[in-house]
Amino acid sequence: MSLNIIKADTIIEQIQRLSPFQKKALVKMRLTKVSDILRHFPVRYGESGLVKAIEFLNEGDNAVVFGKISKLKTTKTFKSKIAISTAEVEDSTGKVKIVWFSQPYIAKMFFEGSLVRIEGRVSAKKNKLTKTKTISDSEARVSEELNFTNPKIEKVTQIPEGTSGSLFAGSEGDSHNLFPVYPESRGISSNWIYHTIQKIISRNVLDTLKDPIPQEILKKYNLPSLKTALIWIHAPRKKENAEIARKRFAFEEIFFIQIDRQKEKFIAQRENSFTIEKEAEVKDFVKSFPFPLTSAQDKSIKAILNDFKTGHPMSRLLEGDVGSGKTAVATAASFAAVSTLPPDRKFGNLQVAYMAPTEILAEQHFESFIEYFSKYKIPIGLITGSGAKKFPSKTSQGQSLKCPDPKGLSLAWTKISKPQLLKWVANGEIPILIGTHSLIQKTVKFKNLAFIIIDEQHRFGVKQRMSLRRKHDIAPHLLSMTATPIPRTLALTIFGDLDLSLLDELPPGRQIPETKIILPHQREEVYKQVREELKSGRQAFVICARVNDPDPDKENTLNAKSVKSETKRLQEKIFPEFNVGSITGKMKPSEKADVMRRFSARGGSASGGKDKKIDILVATSVIEVGINVPNATIIIIENAERFGLAQLHQLRGRVLRSSFKPHCFVFADSKNQKTISRLKSFTIAKNGFELAEADLQQRGAGDLAGAKQWGVSDLAMEALKNIKMVEAAREEAKNLIEKDFELKKYPILAKYLAEKNIVHME
Repeated sequence: MSLNIIKADTIIEQIQRLSPFQKKALVKMRLTKVSDILRHFPVRYGESGLVKAIEFLNEGDNAVVFGKISKLKTTKTFKSKIAISTAEVEDSTGKVKIVWFSQPYIAKMFFEGSLVRIEGRVSAKKNKLTKTKTISDSEARVSEELNFTNPKIEKVTQIPEGTSGSLFAGSEGDSHNLFPVYPESRGISSNWIYHTIQKIISRNVLDTLKDPIPQEILKKYNLPSLKTALIWIHAPRKKENAEIARKRFAFEEIFFIQIDRQKEKFIAQRENSFTIEKEAEVKDFVKSFPFPLTSAQDKSIKAILNDFKTGHPMSRLLEGDVGSGKTAVATAASFAAVSTLPPDRKFGNLQVAYMAPTEILAEQHFESFIEYFSKYKIPIGLITGSGAKKFPSKTSQGQSLKCPDPKGLSLAWTKISKPQLLKWVANGEIPILIGTHSLIQKTVKFKNLAFIIIDEQHRFGVKQRMSLRRKHDIAPHLLSMTATPIPRTLALTIFGDLDLSLLDELPPGRQIPETKIILPHQREEVYKQVREELKSGRQAFVICARVNDPDPDKENTLNAKSVKSETKRLQEKIFPEFNVGSITGKMKPSEKADVMRRFSARGGSASGGKDKKIDILVATSVIEVGINVPNATIIIIENAERFGLAQLHQLRGRVLRSSFKPHCFVFADSKNQKTISRLKSFTIAKNGFELAEADLQQRGAGDLAGAKQWGVSDLAMEALKNIKMVEAAREEAKNLIEKDFELKKYPILAKYLAEKNIVHME
C-alpha cells in the first residue's frame, strides 16, 4: 500500500496503532474501516476559544494557546490502570501543564519541541496562577495550579499572529474557527477520532471516493459533492459549511432508505396475490358489530377491499390514534379473506395470520376475534411462546370467555399441543392464526395464506415482516397497524413501500381525557378523586419507570418510583380497602396473563367491572400497547418526565376504552422549564398526530418512541423535521426505480447500496 494514499476499505488498524482496548471499542462503535470513520460525523461543533498568552490564562477560560511542546510521557494510575499522558507547552510568557486521560497515543504523536495548538478549558486546583515573564531556564517554571485537561491538540507549522484559527490536516493557510465534537466511547475519545480523520484526509483518501448520489440530483438540490461534504462536516470554516454538509448526508440517507422501500413496493406490485371480492358480505358483517363504524373506519375498510381486488399484494399501513378502532378494521378485512374460497376449490377458506408484539396482546386479539366470529363458526388458533389454543372447543372441558355471548352461542376454546395446531394450520383447517414472533418460525406453514396483519408495526423489523410474507408462492396481502404517533415525515420515510390509511377520529361516545400535571402538594387531592372512582366500580392504572428500588450502593441509578415499592405503599398506606396488583415486563408470560385476567373486568363496563379481582394495577410501560380494559378510567403516571410524549400518549390510551370520563394524572418531579413545557403540550394535544409533531420539534426525532428501531441515524432523524427534503428524496427514489429498477445506469449507486446493506428496523 502506498504511504501517501489509502482507500475507503482500508482497516483503521493499518494506519493507526491500536491497543486491544481500543480495538474492542471501535468494533462496538462499528468503526473498523476508513469509510466507517469518515461517516462518523460530529454531534456538534465547539467555537474556538480566544488565543491567549499563557501568562494571561485564568481558571475557567475556554482558550487557545500556541507554543512548543515538551516533557511528553505516559503513565498509568496505580489502582485503575488508566493511562495518563502529560506534557508542557511553552510560549514566550510561560509554561502550562497538559493532561490527557485514557489517550496514551498522544505522547507518541508529537516530538519534543514540536509547534502545537492547544484548545480547551483551563482548570485549576487553586484560583491563583504563577506567571513568568521570560522563558529562560532559570526563571520559567510550570504552574501546578492551572492546566489543560483533555484539550484538543494539533500540529502547526508556524505560530499565527492575530488569528484564532488552526491548521487542519497540515494544510497551511486553511484555517477554521469550529472544532468538531464526536460521539465517544471508553478508550476512543473525540480527540482521537479527530486526529485519525485528520491523518486519513491528509493521505488523499477523498480523491479515491466516488459519489453514489447521481450528479443531476446533487445539482438539482444544490447539494455539495461527497468530497466537499466530508471536508465541510469534519473541518468547517464556518457554521454554514457544516449545515450544508449535514443537509447533504441527511438527504443521502433518506434517499437510500427510500430507494430500498421503493424497490420493495415495485416488487410487490408485480407479484400475484389472491383476488378477494367480498364488499357485500363485509357490509353485512360489520352490521353485527356492537357499535357503528366511524367514517374513517369505513373509508379504510373500503381502501383495503379495493386493494384485495387487484390481484396484486396489498401493502398498507393503518395508522390510528389510541382507541380509534384499528382492530375492527382488521377484523372486517379478515372476514373478507376467510369467507373466500381458495382458487379452483369448492370448500375451505383462505387464511389470515395476525402477528402481535406481546403475548398479552395476542391473547386479547384471540378473545376479540372469538367474539366477532363466533356465530360464523370459523376456527381460530393462537400460538405463542407459552403454548397453543383453538376455538371452538370440541370437548366439554373447553374454557369459555367470562363474558358469555348474549345470544347464547358458545365461546369455548381449548388448549392444544403446538404440533397439532400447526398440523391443522398446514392443512388449511384453521383459517385464522393469531400469535407473536412464533408465526415467523419455520415450523409454521399455511396452506392458503392470503392476508397478514402486523399489529404495532414499529416493534417488528422489515426483515421480520418480509420473512413472514415471502414464505409463500402466492404473495399474501399485508396490513401493518400502529397506534404509535408517527410524524408524517417519518411515516413517508420508514414506510415508503406502504400505502397509508389514517383513523383520525374516535368512535362515538368516547370522551377526551382530562389530563393534568400534578405537583407534589396536590397528590392527596388526586388520591381522593381516585378513591371516588374506585368506589363507583371503576379501576385505575399506576405507571412507574422502575421495576425495583434503586441499588443504594450504585451511583447514577434512576431516581424514580418503582413498581415494587409503590404497590406496597398504595396497598398498605393509601388504598387499604381496595386490591392493588402489579405487572412488569420481567414477569413470566403466564404470570402476566394471570394478572391481566384478574384485572380485566370481562363482565363489561356496564356491569361495573363486577368480575374484577384487582382494583389498582401498578405497572411499568409493559401495558403501553393494546391492553383493553374498558372499566379502567384513571391512570397515574409517576415520574412522567422519564417518558417520551408518544409513550405518554400510548399509556393514556389505556383509559380511552369506554364511554366513562377518563382521567390522566401526570406526576412530575422535575422543575426544568423545558420539561414542564413538554408535559404541558401533552395535556393540551387533541390527538396523537399533534403530539408526534410536538415531540419531533421539541425533543428531536432521536427521542421518538422506538426511534432506535427505525434504522435511521440521528443526523437523518433530525432532517425529518424538513418535509420538503423527505418528499424530494422520496420522489427522486421513486423516479429512479420506476425508470431503472436494477440501477444499470447508476452503477456507483448500485454498488454502494449493495455494500451498505441498508439498515432495516430490527
